Parts: sequence; C-alpha cells; structure tokens
Amino acid sequence: MEAGDGTEEPPLPLALPRFQVSEEFGFLLPDPLTELPAPYGPWMEIAQELPQLIESHQLRSHVHQMPQLSAQHLRGREELHLAHLVLSFITMGYVWQEGEEGTVQVLPRNLAMPFWEVSEALGLPPILSHADFVLANWRRKDPNGPLEIENLDTIIKLPGGESLRGFILVTLLVEKAAVPGIKAIVRALHAIVQQDEETLHRALEELAGAIEAMSKALRQMHDYVDPAVFYAVIRIFLSGWKDNPAMPDGLIYEGVSDKPMGYSGGSAAQSTVLHAFDELLGIQHSKDTTAFLHRMRDYMPRPHRAFVQEIHRAPSLKQHVLSSGDVRLQAAFNRCVSALTDFRSYHITIVTKYITIAAAKAKARRAEPGAGAGPAMGKPPSALEAKGTGGSHIFSFLKSIRDTTREGMISA
Repeated sequence: MEAGDGTEEPPLPLALPRFQVSEEFGFLLPDPLTELPAPYGPWMEIAQELPQLIESHQLRSHVHQMPQLSAQHLRGREELHLAHLVLSFITMGYVWQEGEEGTVQVLPRNLAMPFWEVSEALGLPPILSHADFVLANWRRKDPNGPLEIENLDTIIKLPGGESLRGFILVTLLVEKAAVPGIKAIVRALHAIVQQDEETLHRALEELAGAIEAMSKALRQMHDYVDPAVFYAVIRIFLSGWKDNPAMPDGLIYEGVSDKPMGYSGGSAAQSTVLHAFDELLGIQHSKDTTAFLHRMRDYMPRPHRAFVQEIHRAPSLKQHVLSSGDVRLQAAFNRCVSALTDFRSYHITIVTKYITIAAAKAKARRAEPGAGAGPAMGKPPSALEAKGTGGSHIFSFLKSIRDTTREGMISA
C-alpha cells in the first residue's frame, strides 16, 4: 500500500471518503437531491410523469418538444447524479415505449447530447445503470424517519407501480445491509498490515454478519414485488442495447456519434458490493464470468470502481489467513465465503421465481388470443427470456458465480 500524501502517519488503506463511499450509506448516494435547478424544469416535468406518458404512448412526442439544454450549469456530484437518473429514465422510456417490437434506432439530440455530457462528467455510461436505478433514486418520506421500506420512496418512476417501488427499495435495503461489511473491508486490510489478528477476526465476523443481513433483506422481494408485473412490465425498461436481439445494432446518440453504440442494461452485477467482497476474499471466477463482471465495473461510479481496484492491489487476505495457521481466522474467513455462497444461491431462487417461472407463465399468456402490444398492455418481452438485463445468460452465469464462490473456502 502506498502512503499517499508523504506525511509521517500514512493514511489507513482504503479510507472510505477517498472513494465517495459513505460510513452511513455505503455505496448509496447519501440523501440524494430530488429537484434539479430551475433551467432543467423541462426534464423534471417529463421525468415526474413518465409512467403516464409511457402508458399513453405520448413520451416520445413530449421528448421531441423538449428544449435543447446544456448540462454545463449542473454543479456538484448530487446535481449530476440526479440529472443522470432523470435522463436515463427518460431514455429507457423513450426506447422501450412501444415494447421490443417498436424500438427506435436514434436517441434524439436534445436527449442524447446532455445525457452524454452528464455521463462523461460522472464516468458513467449513457444508459440506466444500478447507480441510477437504486443508488441515487431514493428519498425518505419523513426526513427524520428510519431507512425502512415504509418510510422510503423512489424519486423517479417507470411503469410497474408498487412492484417497481418494491424492487428498487428492496435492492436499496440490500445495499444498506452491506454497509458494516464495507467498513469491515477497511478494518481487515489495515489489520493485515498491522499483523493484528484479533482485529482481523472481528472484521471477518462483521463481514459475515453483513452478508447474512443482505440475504435477509433480499427475502423482502417476495413481499413487495409481483413476479408477473416484474417480468411483463418492469423488466424491459432495464434492458440495454448490447447483446439484446431486440436491438441488435445498438442505438445512435444523435449529435454525439453517427455510429450506433451498444450498452448493457441495468444489472445486479453492477453493484460494487459483491465485487468488493469477491476481491477481499480472493474469489476466482471463470474466465468468461470474470470478463463479464469486469465489463460491468464500467457501469459503476468512477470512485467505486477505484475502490474495488484498490482492494485487488492490497495484500491477499486469503494468503494471510492460510499462512497464519490460525483456526479461528480460518473459520471466520470460511463463514464469510459460506454467507456469500448462500446469498448467491438465494439470488438464483429469486431469479427462478421472477424470470424463469414468470417467463413460462408469460409464454402461455402470449399464446392466448388477443395478447396486448407494448409494455403498458403487459405484453412481456421475449428477446431476453434466457438472459439477464445486463445481457448475460442468466442461469449459467449465476450458477457459475455461486459455485466458484463456494470453491473459495479454505479446506481444513
């Protein structure tokens, strides 16, 4: 680890604020803004009406009437993140308003150019990602109330009603549950440098507890998200234009480039949390899986990406535990790996319910006479039946990740 600033007392490895990671909220944007400055009113007006505009098939005509605004008057990270959230949601609505059979080839200049500018400023791609959908898309109903689902709401919405709200907020609570584990990474790496086995043991116990709490938070998906609504209504708006048969050529960002560009849709693989835990625990995924996961890092905020890279460069936790010969440390390490394996197994259970079983039911409904058109009518997309919204072959991908995680255990 490099000392960094040349002072006598080197900073702790991975001091969280250096990477825009919050001690209280982890990778979530702390208390995001809910309004943009006045000049950006036209964006906010459309964003606040998105579900109605999409369902009435009027969003595209409203976008065509939007004034051409420059992103240069946006100030600070919070305004940029809200602008990215707003423009990414409008973009997904614009592209998918008519379902997968009525896609567009060109994103109009008045949307494409400011979206590109904001994306460049944040180091994010010009598409909806986990960083928008979850990390920057939340507010408390009662500002002094707890971070619990009853006191939370989203800032910007798409079609899907209460199920969309539940999907976003349950995912947010999984991110929040990870926070003690993120802080434990910092303590663990510092303890390795200091040869402080007691602190390292405590940090590993805290990490395991955090991963177990993430699984518990994920279980709330069943209470708040209807599988039929998720599959037939919500999922298409998370779909990208890379590795998607519905948009094989990608999308032209008018005023930015004459050539179409491909970007992956929103995916849990874009969450920095699991990348950070994998790097700390030295989990080795297969070559193809690793290539996909590394591509998903391009969809994270730039400082969070740097955080994961810094963990990768740090001394190896697994090697330290192995060479210590300390059975308590090995047991604590294995508890972390076991908890991460269980979390990934449970994610497969969720995906089975919300995609595989829902897809089979949707297929049966599609065969019925009079199936509607467009997502507002609940006609489910067929292009991604076997794929995740990020473009991966979802089951082989998730099972591979789960199995290679399990292989990360230290054998006695």
